[in-house]
Amino acid sequence: MNVSVVLFTSDLRLRDHPALRAAHDGSSALVPLFVRDDAVAAAGFTAPNRMAFLADCLADLDAGLRERGGRLVVRSGDVVAQVCKVVAEAEADEVHMAAGVSAYAQRREERLRKALEAEGCRLHVHDTVITALAPGAVVPAASDHFAVFTPYFGRWSRQHLRDAVAAPRAIRVPDGVGSEKLPARTGLSGVSQALARGGEREARKRLTAWLRGGIAAYEDRHDDLPGDATSRLSPHLHFGTLSPVEVVHRARAAGGPGAEAFVRQLAWREFHHQVLAARPDAATADYRTRHDRWRSPAEAREDIDAWKEGRTGYPVVDAAMRQLRHEGWMHNRGRLLTASFLTKTLYVDWRVGARHFLELLVDGDIADNQLNWQWTAGTGTDSRPNRVLNPVIQARRHDPDGVYVRRWVPELAGLAGAAVHEPWRLRGLERAAYDYPDPIVELPDGLARFRSARGLG
Repeated sequence: MNVSVVLFTSDLRLRDHPALRAAHDGSSALVPLFVRDDAVAAAGFTAPNRMAFLADCLADLDAGLRERGGRLVVRSGDVVAQVCKVVAEAEADEVHMAAGVSAYAQRREERLRKALEAEGCRLHVHDTVITALAPGAVVPAASDHFAVFTPYFGRWSRQHLRDAVAAPRAIRVPDGVGSEKLPARTGLSGVSQALARGGEREARKRLTAWLRGGIAAYEDRHDDLPGDATSRLSPHLHFGTLSPVEVVHRARAAGGPGAEAFVRQLAWREFHHQVLAARPDAATADYRTRHDRWRSPAEAREDIDAWKEGRTGYPVVDAAMRQLRHEGWMHNRGRLLTASFLTKTLYVDWRVGARHFLELLVDGDIADNQLNWQWTAGTGTDSRPNRVLNPVIQARRHDPDGVYVRRWVPELAGLAGAAVHEPWRLRGLERAAYDYPDPIVELPDGLARFRSARGLG
């Protein structure tokens, strides 16, 4: 009997899964395997929100496999050791998995290939499972990756995407391969109160609803903070409960300016993955160093804590940070302005903010999170490294009536309209009536305070 193992990582779905399809079509039985990798926990990436969402995803994946006659095998420990154990137990000939882009994913693939070769087992690594195009599929003439988004997007948009592949109708798992219990969301501490549910079924329902009712207005409303008019598909793309190939195909089929704008945002995800694949050190090091002399965490501790807790005195910044804590998710415009406030106004190292986001974001992705933070901080791929987002101007533009702020900063709910964005302008007893902190920094001074340190004049 020819047996294959499918190692699931960030691709927790059955539909449009080339690695799963290849394993199914090339063998008489297969073992769907997920390893709770010790290295992920050791690196600090087992954030409660992502662990809760992961539990949903694995339960849904197992349910889908059981409907087809199979089951999910779960193991814990070193991923290479556990895969080799399952290969031995199942007497497997091949292992199939999706290609990753991080430094860890690249090392994992190399270790796994060597270990399996020693056991006489072949490793097949499949592109276009986690991204729509392979990270190295589109490159400029003089480099191994694009460093600027616009030319990348131009080339990316002209590429042919593979067709989506169907999920197997039946899956046979060989006897004798044991499994641990599936992890459960219940009992996890530190999970955000309004965290979304995970799993492929939930992902597909959300995608269908988005294509029917949200995407048409996306071009005009994607920065609308109170309207919450984004797809909220990012957690499902991160965990792979949706195929990026399928999402692009279906968005393009919807057509119109909204769909075009949405596909452009999907291409940003692809762009960041191809940057990280070529420059894995960008997860922790400046992609383009500006020789910034950031304030030390000790020096900036009070400001950092105020930023994390949503009490900076700038209502739109605080609203976004409170949304993050409550939902494990934040509107993209909120991510940009809170990151700009930390790095440009408070002059705190982007890595401090990126780490905090990874502790809470359910869609906390190394490629997107780290490179978006660097873009905002001016050390990444942005061609305008000195760009600063003024929180008051941003609030007036993207939350003109203050609805978003009042939703997340209820102590200011009594302030009408745009006045909610500048509560420090209140005087006397009126100011005292609102239990809300004064700004931790005045914007003109704050923007100038560290300019000389950056050599900006």
